[in-house]
Amino acid sequence: MMARSSTFKVPSLVEKMWDLRKAQQVKQLVLPSVRWLFLWTQTKRKDQALLKMIGSHPPFLTKLVIGSVAHQSRLQVSTCSPFQQSSAVQQPGSLPDIQDDPYKLTQDVLTELFSDIRKELWVPMEHLRQISRYYFDGNGKIFRPMLIALVSRAVNYHTHDTREVLKSQREIALVAEMIHTASLVHDDVIDTSDTRRGKASVNLLWGQNKAILAGDFILSKAGRILARIGNEEVVIMLTQVLLDLVQGELMQLGSKEDAGERFSHYLQKTFMKTASLMAYTCKAVAYLGGADKTLLEGAFQYGRNLGIAFQLVDDLLDFVSSQDEMGKPAAADLKLGLATSPVLFACEKFPELNTLIMRRFSHPGDVEQAYEAVMKSEGLEQTKLLAQKHCNEALRHIDSWRESPEKQALVTIMNKVLNRKK
Repeated sequence: MMARSSTFKVPSLVEKMWDLRKAQQVKQLVLPSVRWLFLWTQTKRKDQALLKMIGSHPPFLTKLVIGSVAHQSRLQVSTCSPFQQSSAVQQPGSLPDIQDDPYKLTQDVLTELFSDIRKELWVPMEHLRQISRYYFDGNGKIFRPMLIALVSRAVNYHTHDTREVLKSQREIALVAEMIHTASLVHDDVIDTSDTRRGKASVNLLWGQNKAILAGDFILSKAGRILARIGNEEVVIMLTQVLLDLVQGELMQLGSKEDAGERFSHYLQKTFMKTASLMAYTCKAVAYLGGADKTLLEGAFQYGRNLGIAFQLVDDLLDFVSSQDEMGKPAAADLKLGLATSPVLFACEKFPELNTLIMRRFSHPGDVEQAYEAVMKSEGLEQTKLLAQKHCNEALRHIDSWRESPEKQALVTIMNKVLNRKK
């Protein structure tokens, strides 16, 4: 039962809807709907006739009341708003059924994502076309485009009372997936990886030189899309991602000699290699949606903390997941000479690991010793707690956003990231 205020008695209508939800008689009514009902009934308590009518028709109640709330809180769109150009702008009061499945909420936006990217990568040189399109086969998780579509809709609804995704925001989703994939192509060259996404890597099939050129080609095409969007601020944001990717990779190639600074070095590298893309693309679509300074910062910090949490969990799974789950052998990072969060935490109990870290686990038995130390320490538990901290921080930055299915899905994403197994 909802908590009762000492100064305001929850109307019987809300109590009835809450009870119905618990009994699953109104399956699509979730907590945000009840919260909106609560606010609505505070201003509509005198309209007893209407309350009585809709109280006897639960399915009708949800649509009517939520529609009323959306209508009352509607924001006026500026005459120069890009949303007025769209033929599919949502009408006032037409908020759809509440759901929080991130992929279902963005399916309409992302259905043609891979085919659109493949069109962007068309080039007369057949060999280059084949290599650059290799990973865009429709089998990717498209996590980043999905995130961008959700933030776009959440921001657009908060700011303009529409869940329509602008063309420019959708193009940022394309750019994000292209930058991410290009970075994977380059990473596989650096790590001499033989597999990627369950199949042979580009560098294994075509060689390192062609793989590097293919990655560069994908990045150049992503830059062309950015130029087409034609927004200088957005170009600055996304080029910062490229700068961060390069700097992060260089940081990963080295080892920090000062053990006291090693963890901050690791977190900075994690931001640059993983979180920067999420942070700046979230900020970019918020900017394109007309967000104010506070909303822009919220979008950036959500993406930043999500990205760091994502990598922390990835580093944890490197120790506990099987090759079938992760698509790579256990302790793969150790074998690459990388000291991730579980190892750095384990150093508190086993300081001798610092020597192994400095030589990048290159001596016989180093990998096995480090793995055993992590499993005997609280490194995995501390990594999970740190990831949880970043998830909480991410959610704090979107707490003030207007309630919408997409905002709920952004909460769901955090739970999925924190509890994922692969």
